[in-house]
Amino acid sequence: MASLPSALRRGRAPRIPVYLLLVWTWCRAAAQYPGSLALLALAQACSAAAELTAVLVVFGHAGELAGFTAREAMLVYGLAALAFGTADLLMGSVERIGDHIRTGSLDTLLVRPASALVQLAADRFSPHRLGKAVPAAAIAGYALATLDVPWTPGRVAYTPVLVASGVAICCAIWTIGACLQFFITDAREVANSVTYGGQALTEYPLGIYGREIVRAATFTVPLAFVTWQPALYLLDRPDPTGLPEWLRFAPPAVAAVLCALAALAWRTGLRHYRSTGS
Repeated sequence: MASLPSALRRGRAPRIPVYLLLVWTWCRAAAQYPGSLALLALAQACSAAAELTAVLVVFGHAGELAGFTAREAMLVYGLAALAFGTADLLMGSVERIGDHIRTGSLDTLLVRPASALVQLAADRFSPHRLGKAVPAAAIAGYALATLDVPWTPGRVAYTPVLVASGVAICCAIWTIGACLQFFITDAREVANSVTYGGQALTEYPLGIYGREIVRAATFTVPLAFVTWQPALYLLDRPDPTGLPEWLRFAPPAVAAVLCALAALAWRTGLRHYRSTGS
């Protein structure tokens, strides 16, 4: 997309948020090729199906792992795929900031009358990524509907908060990882090892990895608050690794702290940025 819509270029505030305006523009562009869009969405759905199949095969052979059954593992997988899939949909494009830095196109984003981070997040937005987030939501919903979850009014109200917190945590981690490229332009693969690698880690109950990994995923890179702690809360089970139960109520606070750190990392990266001059 060569430029922002005319309402932004003329400096007028749009009636809808800038992000949604840019997303709508890219969605209209993607809709010009419906066959390609459908195939890309199908590929995403097939990828999600393959990942779920791998989880079910493992639990089908083992029966139970860390006290989790195959259906409970489906809940863990659904929460992980939903959080990371939605974060990829909303913020995944920020990982390409290194390309913008190398080519000098970041300068163009900075002089436009809109947040550069918002423009990066919406850059090349494509609804085909819903091909992973939507099946993940269906898997998590099916698991919750078929498991013997002790539903209470508090648990019903807290469930969407847990899901939203997981998405926010993933978005923040994606942004912090992308900001590394302000300092090391080839750091994209390092960031991907945390984002995509983190998804692969959290698709299984963390209890199968051992206590040290669980603690690292709780207190170092807090991926445990995306799936592990929410799953323990929803299933009303004690943590087999011995961590305190109050941690399952911490995802909203962890999300808030990580979002603040992501904002700080972005501002620090912008202050460090030096134009290529091209």
